[in-house]
Amino acid sequence: MKHTSLGTTGLDVSRIAFGTWQVGGEWGPTDTAAASEAIRRAADQGVNFFDTAQAYGFGQSEQFLAAALRGLPREELVIATKGGLRRTDTGLVRDATARSMRDGVDASLRALATDYIDLYQLHWPDPATPFEETADELAKLIADGKIRHVGVSNFTVEQMERFGATLPVETLQPPYDLFRRDIEADVLPFTAANDIGVLVYGPLAHGLLSGHLGPDTQFAPDDWRSHSPDFQGEAYRRNLRVVAELQQLARQELGITLPQLAIGWTLANPAVHVAIFGTRHPDHVDETLAAAELDLDDDVMQRINQIVVDATPVTGPSPEGM
Repeated sequence: MKHTSLGTTGLDVSRIAFGTWQVGGEWGPTDTAAASEAIRRAADQGVNFFDTAQAYGFGQSEQFLAAALRGLPREELVIATKGGLRRTDTGLVRDATARSMRDGVDASLRALATDYIDLYQLHWPDPATPFEETADELAKLIADGKIRHVGVSNFTVEQMERFGATLPVETLQPPYDLFRRDIEADVLPFTAANDIGVLVYGPLAHGLLSGHLGPDTQFAPDDWRSHSPDFQGEAYRRNLRVVAELQQLARQELGITLPQLAIGWTLANPAVHVAIFGTRHPDHVDETLAAAELDLDDDVMQRINQIVVDATPVTGPSPEGM
């Protein structure tokens, strides 16, 4: 497994990170034994970077990850989690107040059964809380030894600049896949210029680029995709046609799988340090990790660009839509 240094953090991380959103309850029922085996298999294959979040089941995903990693040397693992969302009777709300940050870190430490968090990320910008308040509290949590590095997720350039005026932004976790490329315009040039580590999520476009979805796919009622416009109607069918072309390129011309092509494409961008993938099936792990070894040449990248020109952008969920 290839490793990289994550921006200015100095953290040595695998270029593939294992993400645990899929075991937090928003993706339908989970075979917990298989999902735990998938995490251990990734670790056995050289993945040392694991990403989760308090909001993934509010402790469920973090506890699951801790149990799966139990017995492995803590100092050899890089554990990242996220905070700044709060559950209410009507859904999720953004809450990046100082109290929320401290309470969230303490809750994550308990759920993860660890004394420190390697990378703590603000999950979404909170327009109701000044960035100075959030950043000041996170700086105190670093001083307390509870967290070691601070990053943000789903931030624009302007938001990173405002947050960074109080506390340096060390990492960014944005969405990035073949159907969602908006960060190429300004976000990735900004992170590259400021040596901000980038770990992208959703490289398989929330399953669209897995190759396993079709026009008749039925999602479980508790799977967020069941009510997402990205997975319904003509736009969805158009994207499935694009997926079919990409799959043909991957299989017949390159001799690789579609997920390998999709993840390898994200890692081919020099501004991207890490791609996060998650699976509940141990059989998918080896296939996915092989994507870190791909070297897609300019001709292949141009072919991919020609295929996706007809795609409809996929936006993915926000907290308010969960």
